[in-house]
Amino acid sequence: MSQHIHAPSVKLSPATQATDGVLWSDAGRQSRFFQWLSGLPAELALQPDTLSPASADASFRRYLRIDSSRGSLVVMDAPPDKEDCKPFVQVDRLMQEAGLRVPEVLAWEEEQGFLLLSDLGANTLLQSMDLSAEPPLDQYMEAVDLLLQWQLASRPEVLPVYDQALLRRELELFPQWYIAQHRQVVLDEKQRKTLDEAFERILQNNLSWPSVYVHRDFMPRNLMVSPQGMGVLDFQDAVYGPITYDIASLMRDAFLSWDEAFCLDVTIRYWQKARRAGLPVGDDFGAFYQGVEWMGLQRHLKVAGIFARLTLRDGKPQYLADTPRFIHYIRSTCARYMALKPLLRLVETIEGIEVPTAFAFGRF
Repeated sequence: MSQHIHAPSVKLSPATQATDGVLWSDAGRQSRFFQWLSGLPAELALQPDTLSPASADASFRRYLRIDSSRGSLVVMDAPPDKEDCKPFVQVDRLMQEAGLRVPEVLAWEEEQGFLLLSDLGANTLLQSMDLSAEPPLDQYMEAVDLLLQWQLASRPEVLPVYDQALLRRELELFPQWYIAQHRQVVLDEKQRKTLDEAFERILQNNLSWPSVYVHRDFMPRNLMVSPQGMGVLDFQDAVYGPITYDIASLMRDAFLSWDEAFCLDVTIRYWQKARRAGLPVGDDFGAFYQGVEWMGLQRHLKVAGIFARLTLRDGKPQYLADTPRFIHYIRSTCARYMALKPLLRLVETIEGIEVPTAFAFGRF
């Protein structure tokens, strides 16, 4: 005897609350969702009345939890006019093939942008850490091992290339959204030239490193902790690009900061393991660490622009609260390299930071 799942009998209207805590701003999408849900295999024994918010991210995607015969499952709600689910499904498959723990795609309605996924739990690495205690080296090394596993599976011409055009577009988010829109600063010709020259140096440095699979947001917020092992989420923007990127993302986190000594320690351990595994990290750790720092600089300039855009365009002001962390990362890196001193001075001018004149030696 087949079992059918029916949408609740409710009057649909904008911002209708379909189930406890789950809001639908589009009544038509709510209806299509429950129609899709009702057509999924009866053996799953899905329970629509258990739907609850799981999480949302910086995109237009959101995630809901639902009980089933398999326990808790996750639904991805990704409006197709705003989000493309194909990259998620593709990278999910690649990561499974590489042996990583990622959500299993149980059902996919491509046209509507609904996915049913296995649930990796609710405990991220970020949530599991006591930020007032010593950093958890063992958990970071587990994350490093996952990263190496991912990079060792790399093949060219599978994922989009993280090329100069894409890196440049990301860098331009900083002047477009952070400087012009958030700080309301209009750069003069000399300042724009300083920015352009710095961007060119950053691009040349970053693109000088060999390419591997890049998660692009490999950080504790996207790593799930459970007795079954660490899992990986938010990988749909993966590309084929500089090997320095993901370790920079892990150790120069957008949402938390550790002492430089710990970041250096984990990066050294990663580099040693990567070298032994035959990954193209070079034989000179100093050169590799410089590459990580410059890649991290590109990332933080980009993220500052993205978080400003999320606040000003998308109404998500919570992201911009981490701006001081980005500016600290940017200033710290620029201060260590003579070639980046003009960018440092420009950022300090934009931020209204007055620094006493002093002689110092930077890295070259």
